[in-house]
Amino acid sequence: MRIRPLAVEGAVEFSPPVHGDARGVFVSPYQEPAFVETVGHPLAVVQTNQNRSAAGVVRGVHYVADPPGQEKFVHCVRGRALDVVVDLREGSPTFGRWDVVEMDDVAFRGLYFPAGTGHAFRALTDDTVMSYLVTTNYDPELERTVHPLDPELALPWTGGPAPVLSARDRDAPMLRDAAAAGLLPAHHRP
Repeated sequence: MRIRPLAVEGAVEFSPPVHGDARGVFVSPYQEPAFVETVGHPLAVVQTNQNRSAAGVVRGVHYVADPPGQEKFVHCVRGRALDVVVDLREGSPTFGRWDVVEMDDVAFRGLYFPAGTGHAFRALTDDTVMSYLVTTNYDPELERTVHPLDPELALPWTGGPAPVLSARDRDAPMLRDAAAAGLLPAHHRP
């Protein structure tokens, strides 16, 4: 397992070995021993989620209100996507910073999102399937989003057709407005 810390404090990319032969491939994107050694605790998974997106779809920047916050481990099951972690934690030394990893069904990289960070991605191919392990159950009252096209964030969605957004993401506040409204999570030192 190759491990790379990202530009957002606490966010990590995990690149597992991919074992292939004439039958296909076998891979374990999430491996608890490597995760615990890197992050310092196991991922307390209570729910798994998947979505399928057409090329050009942008989802995010999504996060869960704090408390309870939500940790997330994401990997791409099929297709290709630009996956982005954004630090939304007020008081964090990397607040407002983001990093991007190309996810696909060849390398099967996994990304760890600490609580308080936002998640967004752009599908680069039709039928891109993303899989999530999360530490809290879905609760629509706690779901939050920041606008994925916020010019101050300048996320890497350039090139290709205009991003396809949900109404929720299209109507989301800019980062500055979310902060002014008290919607952003606080930074909790690890």
